[in-house]
Formats: sequence, C-alpha cells, structure tokens
Amino acid sequence: MMNRYYRIILYYLSIFVIMIGVIQLFPLLVIPFYPEEIRYAYCFVVPGIMAIFIGYLLRFFFRNTEIVKLEKNYDSVLVVMVWLLAITISTIPWMLKGDYNFTQAAFEMTSGYSTTGLSVVDVGNTPHVFLMFRSITLFVGGVGLVLIITSAFSDRYGLNLYNAEGHNDRLMPNLAKSARLILSIYSCYILLGTIAYVASGMKVFDAVNTSIAALSTGGFSVLDDSIYGYHSLAVEIITIVLMMLGQTNFLLHLSMLKKNFGNIWNHCETRFFLFLAMVFISLMVRNLLICGYASSLGESLRISVFQFVSCLTTTGFTSVKDPAFLPSGFVTIMILMMLIGGDLESTGGGIKQYRVIVVLKGIGHMIKDTVRSSRTVNTKFITRVGRKYQLPDSEIQQMSSYILFYLILFFTGSLIFTLSGYNLQDAMFEYSSAISTVGLSVGITNYNASGIILWTAIVGMFLGRLEIMVVFQAVLRVIKDVRHRENL
Repeated sequence: MMNRYYRIILYYLSIFVIMIGVIQLFPLLVIPFYPEEIRYAYCFVVPGIMAIFIGYLLRFFFRNTEIVKLEKNYDSVLVVMVWLLAITISTIPWMLKGDYNFTQAAFEMTSGYSTTGLSVVDVGNTPHVFLMFRSITLFVGGVGLVLIITSAFSDRYGLNLYNAEGHNDRLMPNLAKSARLILSIYSCYILLGTIAYVASGMKVFDAVNTSIAALSTGGFSVLDDSIYGYHSLAVEIITIVLMMLGQTNFLLHLSMLKKNFGNIWNHCETRFFLFLAMVFISLMVRNLLICGYASSLGESLRISVFQFVSCLTTTGFTSVKDPAFLPSGFVTIMILMMLIGGDLESTGGGIKQYRVIVVLKGIGHMIKDTVRSSRTVNTKFITRVGRKYQLPDSEIQQMSSYILFYLILFFTGSLIFTLSGYNLQDAMFEYSSAISTVGLSVGITNYNASGIILWTAIVGMFLGRLEIMVVFQAVLRVIKDVRHRENL
C-alpha cells in the first residue's frame, strides 16, 4: 500500500503539473506579433496539453486523498519533484524544434528555471517564441513554482512547501496573500523596467525579455553580446537598478512601499553590500587601469560597477564583449562576488550575503572571546529590517556548515571542469557561475560542450537554486522509505 504522504504528494503534483502545462502555452502569446512563427506552435501545444491532461488525470485518481500536514522532509520531496517535472516537461519544445538533444534542452531549462542564464542557444538565430519561453521560465523560477501556486490557494495548500523552496519571507500573516503581494511587486517592477527600456530606445520585445531577466537575476539576453550589444549607458543604468531590486530581500521591498526607509538602512545586508561595493569596485577599477583594459577612469568605473552588480546579484549580464579577456585579478573578484551572491529571501543566488555576515560575526566573536574573561557573558546580535535579533550559536554553526558544504560542491564541480582540459581559473569562474545561478561564461558551457560538462553544470544549477539541503533531504527521505518498504 502506498505511503499516505506519497498520495498527498501525488495530489499536489497534479496541481503543479497542470500549472506547468499552462506555462508551456504562454509563449504562444508572442505568435500574433510574429505570425511567421506559427509553425512552432505545436512545440508548445503538445507538451502543454499533455501536461494538463496528466495533471487532471492525477487529480481524478487522488481526489479523495485526505490532506494533512506533510511530515519532515516530505515537503522537500514534493518540491524537488515539482522542479524536476517542470524542467523535464519544458525540454519537449526544444527537442520538438529539432535542434537540441535532451541534455542540451535540460541544460537550457535548468538554467531558465534556476534563473542562471547560462545558455547553449544561438539567440541570433532563435525564434522569438522560444526566446520568450526562456524568459517565462526565468519569471516562474525567480518567484518560485510553489509561490505561484500558493498565491492561488490558502495556507492549507501552502503547507511547508513555501519554506522548502527557499522562501521565508512571509510579508503578511496569510501565506497566500503574502505570495500575491510578492507577485504584484515583482510584476510591477517588470512593467516599469520595460517602459524604461523602451524609453531608452530598446525594442519592445527586447525590453520585456531584458526586464524579466534583470529582475529575476537570470541574465538570459536576446542579443549574443548581452547588455554590451546595446552600447547604451542608459540601458546599463536601468539594468543595474533592476538587478539590485531583484537581489533585494522582499521584506525590504515591503518597507519601501510603506516608506520605512530606516528599515532598509538598518539591515545587515544593505550595509554589507555597500561595504563590498566600496572595497571591491575600487580594486576592480584599479586593476582595469593597471592592466590597460580600460583607457580612462570613467570607462573603468562604468565596467567595474556593472560587472560588480551583475556578479553579486547573480544576474549574469555583461557590459563587456567577452569576459574571458578580462584581467585575472578582475576575474578573481568576480568569482568571489558570484559565490557570495544576493540577499537571503530574494531572487538572487549564491551562498547569500546573510549567511556570510552571520559566519563573519561568529568569527569576530570567537576572536574576541580569546581575550575576554571566561566569566564574561557574550551575547551576539544581528540587525534585520530595522530590528535587532539575538544570534544563537546554533545558527552560526548551521550557516558555517552550509557554506563549507557549498564550497565543497563548488570545488568538486571546478575539478570536473579542469579534468575536462580547462585551466583552473576558467573552471572556477564557470562553475561558480553555475552553482551560484549567475550565468556569466568564459565559453566552457556551450552548444558543443560534452555531456559531462553540461550535466555537471545542470547539477550545480539545480542544487544552487534549491539551496542544496532541500535536494539532499528529499533524496534521503526517499531512500529511507524505500529501505523501510523492503524490510516489511
């Protein structure tokens, strides 16, 4: 007999599969503007209708399932299954197009849903309907598959999935209302970004896609040369603003709406970002000038600011023609910023700034404890969104373990790349881009890359988006249940 929790998981999966099917149909909205692309409609209609049908079938078979709270780690199993299904179903349009095999399609869609932006697609020769499909996956992946469903239902349906997907940002007491508010804020920013891009001279189609990519910190571009291809300071400034909004904690967005600007300043991640900006942008500017990459202070500052924000927000847009030719010191800083990543509870990836702050505070207190009297009681605090919280040792230990695990995975992926013949810096750059869901590339991941390279990057992007532990919790839960069943 099937475990009751797996029956609940299958019931919830029916809802998500229907939604994934609907996602496949959204790109068809582009066809009226590009009627010559009607021949690609079947690429989206087939998987869309198929997924919707399977979803309703699952819902019918498990319609009498009693809905109760999922026990520990079963929520992780459901979240992982939802993401795997979304990626798998979304590979079908690319394979039906005929130019991509399953590995290439899985890479592109993992990159999309994880808001990474690494690509094997030649955007210059790709139909608009497929480019829009990529941007839709960025939108969905940025706010989260679970969040989108949660916005339509009550807390009862949300269960612990919202947190399991990497969200802890309940803006309102009711989870569904909180999800709707996040979606509203997100959509409003995309609209404003689109208008600003059009006003700067960008085509409407480019503006919509770039706005989605910047806010979701995804980095998919409709030009081969990314933001560099527009040769526009205005476009770069708008992109910087959107990238910053995308990597910002959603609780800070709510503070902005309520005009509680003091909460924004009195937030540890805000101050940490400014500290990183002052230190590393200065170093990047100096490095470009010393190496002769930039001909003037203004050009060096323009490149440095954009690339710093792109890396730290884990967006992956570039304002230079080819990142592979940037000076070594500059690239090293980019790798570090990509690993640190954006705010906790944002669309940004990476380790997350909050975790780095917590660990640094822990190290600082550990050093101070060595010179303090053993009788001194040392209480640790951290400021978040205008409020001061006590920082327990257990949280420091948890964050330290997470960062160590993250770095182990980072070095493992980099090692695999070096064993494929790439030098260490390029390998570290490319894999930090993958696991931190950034999207900047020196050319290792491309259409002709080997399966080992692409699948290593796929695993990195998937683990990076779901913040690692969710995936391992799900795997361990399934293994435990299988063993338990075998022992019956």
